Formats: sequence, C-alpha cells, structure tokens
Amino acid sequence: MPDPESHICWQPSNARVQTSRLTHYIKSVFPQASTPMSYRDLHNWSVQHNELFWQSVWQFCQVVGQQGRHTKQQQPAKWQSTVKHRDTLWFDDSTLNYAENLLTGNKRCHAHQDGDKPLAIIYEREDGQRQQLTWTALTQQVSVIQQWLQQQGVTKGDVVAAYVPYGPQSVIAMLATTSLGATWTSTSPDFGVESVVERFGQVAPKVLFCAENAHFAGKIMALHDKNIAIIAALPTLRGACCINAITPTNVITPQPLPSELSITFTDWQTLLHQGEPGDVHYTDVPFNHPLFILYSSGTTGKPKCIIHSVGGTLLNHLKEHQLHCDIQPADRVFYYTTCGWMMWNWHVSALASGATLVIYDGSPVYPNAERLWQLAERERVSLFGTSAKYLEHIEKAKIAPQQKYKLDALKTLCSTGSVLYPDQFDYIYQHIKRDLHLASISGGTDICGCFVLGNPISPVYRGECQAPGLGLDVAAFNVKGQNVIEQRGELVCCNSFPNQPIGFLNDDGQRYHNAYWQRFDNAWHHGDDIMMTRHGGVLFFGRSDATLNPGGVRIGTSEIYGQVNLLNEVVDSLAVGHQVEGNEIIILFVQLKPTLELNDALIERIKSTLKRQCSPRHVPSYIFAISDVPKTKSGKLVELAVKRLLNGEEIENLGAIANPDIFEEIEQVWNSK
Repeated sequence: MPDPESHICWQPSNARVQTSRLTHYIKSVFPQASTPMSYRDLHNWSVQHNELFWQSVWQFCQVVGQQGRHTKQQQPAKWQSTVKHRDTLWFDDSTLNYAENLLTGNKRCHAHQDGDKPLAIIYEREDGQRQQLTWTALTQQVSVIQQWLQQQGVTKGDVVAAYVPYGPQSVIAMLATTSLGATWTSTSPDFGVESVVERFGQVAPKVLFCAENAHFAGKIMALHDKNIAIIAALPTLRGACCINAITPTNVITPQPLPSELSITFTDWQTLLHQGEPGDVHYTDVPFNHPLFILYSSGTTGKPKCIIHSVGGTLLNHLKEHQLHCDIQPADRVFYYTTCGWMMWNWHVSALASGATLVIYDGSPVYPNAERLWQLAERERVSLFGTSAKYLEHIEKAKIAPQQKYKLDALKTLCSTGSVLYPDQFDYIYQHIKRDLHLASISGGTDICGCFVLGNPISPVYRGECQAPGLGLDVAAFNVKGQNVIEQRGELVCCNSFPNQPIGFLNDDGQRYHNAYWQRFDNAWHHGDDIMMTRHGGVLFFGRSDATLNPGGVRIGTSEIYGQVNLLNEVVDSLAVGHQVEGNEIIILFVQLKPTLELNDALIERIKSTLKRQCSPRHVPSYIFAISDVPKTKSGKLVELAVKRLLNGEEIENLGAIANPDIFEEIEQVWNSK
C-alpha cells in the first residue's frame, strides 16, 4: 500500500512557477492579491464559485464563440426525479465551433515561434515514415476534406466515423467533420469487424474514413477485407474515404469496393490532388451540441455510446492543458495513443492552445524500447504522455533515457491508464529526468477528461496524484456516503461540471443515471478505490469493482501489482477475488518472461514479497502462470471478466478484449488446480 507520508519527489522552481500558465491565470482572476495563492486555495475557490471559475476559463483561454448570459441552469430531469448535479446545463445560450477553436491555435503558435511556418503536426510511423504539416497546410487540407464531406451530404448533427490509425489524416478528417457541426466517432485498426460494427452500428454514420493498412511491431496489417465487411454492415453510409498506404517511393491506390456496395468510395490522395483549398467554413453550434461519441469498453455487455458536448469538451481540455499541464503556445505535445482511446481526443485538443502535436503510430517499443525517447529528443517534446504500463516496461528493460538523450525541452511527463506505483516515481526521477513535472492523471472515457491530475506550481509527492481538477469537488466517500480523509473510499464528484456527458445514445436517462448517479445522493460515482491525503493529493488502489476483500479487509489490486510486477521474472500480473465457503480468497495469475517456469521457489518468493511489503492478507491462495494477461484494446486489465470466468459465468463481449484466446488458457489452469 502506498505510504501517505510519502516524500516530495519534485518541487517547481520559482522561475517555473512564475512563468506557468496557472500563475498567469491566478493573476488575471485575482489581480489585487498581495500574496501568492496556493493551488489548494485556488481549488477551494473554483469549487465554491464554480460559475465564476468556468466563466474565467472561457475568457482566459480565449475561447472563440459567443458566450451567452447563462452559465449554469437547471434543466428538466433526464430520468425520473431531478438530481440537481446530474441535470445541470452549462452555457445553454452560448455558441461556438470546436474545429475553429483548434485551428485558431495557429495565431497563438505564430505569436510565440520564430519563423513564418510553424508546425501544427509532426508525425512518425514505426517504419520510419515521417510527415510534417504547417498550420497553413493543415488548414488547407481541412478545407478540401470539408468540401468532400459536404458533397456527401454531411451537415450539422450527422455522424462521421473513422476506423484508422493515428496520423495527420485522422486529425484532418475530425476537424473537417466538426467544422460542419457534425459528430465524430473513431476506433483503431486493432478492433475486429464485429467490435467495430457493434459500435458504429449504433450511431448510424453517414461517412466512414478507413485505412488501407496499419503498422504494428514490424508487421503490416492489410485492412481491405475488414473495411468491406464494415461498410457492408453500415446501411446508413453514403460515402467512404480510404487513407492510402504511402511507401517511400509511391502511393498505393486502395482496391475498389465490390460492385454491390454502391456508395461513393474514394481515397485520400485523390481528394487532396483534385480538391481546391479554400477557406474553412465553420458552423456554430450550441455549447451542448454533440461533438464526440466515445464507447465504454464493452467487457460486461454491449458498449455504451457516450456522447460528449462541443463546449464541455473544449473548455475542460483547455483547462487541463493550460492550467494543469502548463501547455503553452509552440510547445510540442506528445501522447502515445490510438484513435480508439479518449486520450486521442484529449491530445488533438492541444491544437487549441497553439501547441504542435507530435504523433507516433506503431508499437512504442519497436524496433527497440528506446524509440519514443529518440523521438522526444529529436522533436524537442515538452510534454510526454504515456501509460504506467509502458513506464513499467522500460524500467524492467533497464532503459535510462537521461543517460543517452538530451531532454532539455521536456517539462512534463503524464501517465495514465492504470495506477503509477511509488517505485515508478523513483525510477522516473532517477532515470528519466530530475527536474520534471510528473503528473499521474486519472479520469476516463466517461468524462473525456480527468478528475485528478497535476498542477505545475505544487510539489509532487511519491506515489500520489497531485490534486483534484479545478472546478471539481472530488472526494472519497465511505460506504455511508461520508467524506473521508486518509481513509479509503469511493471516488465521487459532488458538483456538476461542463464536461459531464450529454448522456448515452438511445437512452431515456435510466442507464446514464444507473452508471454514475445511483450509488450516492446527488454525487457522481466514478468507481475508483482512492484515498485523499493530507497533502491534498490522491492515492489510487484500482477499480472499486475489482477490489479484493479477503477476511473483510479491502485490498486494491494495484497494491499487489505494485510488488509482483517489480520482480524480474514477472512481465505482468492479474489478481481477482473468489468466494470459497463464504470467504474471499485471492487468485493471482502471472505472465513470466519467456523460457521461465513457475516453480515452488518463485511461488514462495511472490508470497513472501507480498507478505513482507504489504501484509499476510495480500498473499494469494493460488498462483498460476499464463502466457499473457487479458486486457482491453486500450491496455486495461479485465479483472471482472476473469472473476466471472472463475465463477463459471459467460464472458459476454470477447470482441472488446485485445487477447481473448487467453481466457481458454485461464480456464484450463483453473480447472486443473
């Protein structure tokens, strides 16, 4: 279990504090303040005066649009009786356009970068292909794709879908879509046809963007057959555009569709060569108009279609980027993500702050585990975003970026996707960079943003996420719904916020209510097992629905992973609880390094490590070796699916799992115990 008395790993210098966007924001809101304001005081103010806070974010971040007179209004109940925070409507008489705000980042970037051709996008693929786009070139290509979408009849309120790798084209297609007031939804090529249709089939897209192939770990995945199957299963499509495979010497034209699929079908290069760039025309939409449709993981049933608003998404991302991550104009922002993860949506929004997007497409450890650090040095990345699992991987591979790479431009490292263990804080400061703002952030697809993240003016404590986000009344509730400090509880948010989802598609409000608002009175329940510390930080123990409870003692799965995954023999692990005669026991599955076997000595070492570093309660009753650990396609462990498997229940949606074949192996080792 992480130590609440953890020490300070990093303290920002006075110069860094003074030049941060957060300090500039504080001075703009409190110009008469005689003493510096702490983050905690600012957070308290932002919660107590949250209408003023969100108004000030709009002004400080220079949102392009018409800010109306209403900041927060109570709307009619979405389902049954009104829940005040659930049914709050933000900026209901304001209008804006998402794409316009992102492309206006051009002006901010020009004002802070030398030269007349600042870059909007820097792209690198694992096979060495590189591409750079200036802001001018980006805008011109958005114009061309916008014209084609209009020819397909795309207008305000329509849905455009994309089944593509992360590259410049996905950004351009999204900007062209949202410039028209249409709604964007996307997923990545690692999803199978059934999983894609299960998602896109619910949202009735008018146009599909797809790709001729995808690259990962040295392999080229041909997507033509998948594309045909997906197009055939989406009767609402009027047109499709295929992103060509570009080789060092030529462009490979995509294969045509079968004659029975009578929709408009073209390819990206043809559009760019035949189109005539012009002005991008922006359709203003209400603040709460649909912008993105994201999907729940679908590991426990059909994926939920979560609808996010134009204004709420933009305003929250501006807040998180500028005030929490200190993204400034002309900064180069990298996040390793795919188009199937909400961090893609988060990353592309950095254009609105005048930042340059640094994009990497492919395996993060191909052809070697240093690939991303080579990119960070070459492109002078200022914010490096990744997952805790990736950091765990390079630590085990004994990668020490600070010894080989010049990372003087790197200011911030963001980690998300799973809990960042205390020992990983040590590794980052010892082997990546000493003067570095390490922001362990947590939120999710549900809000397309963060509940807990970093701030550039406060210390980083070992093992802790720095603080709740500004404007968010985040707390830990015990089982009685009481706010507790330095005790474990459920992560809740006790006020409303602009980036609450509009709701779920095809839902009268009941599923949305049951997902987030049913557990506690008038508070968003997020499903994370946390502890608020005396520093104002947050410790995470894992998902509360995967919390272990041997002998009535709550144990977060991250407490086990934080010790077991440090062992040299172990690649990854997964722990679940299993009921035996009224008591819960812990079952641990470990993925070992190739050629290693789980012998009695290693089993004893795992058990003794957990007993010594955690407690006797953390020691599993059974330990099994498996060839891989089951995860979703975004890399998250699926403890609940394994727990159901051990109970003899059916796993409903294997298409959401990146490696579904592993369940058969788990079932075999469990039955042979």
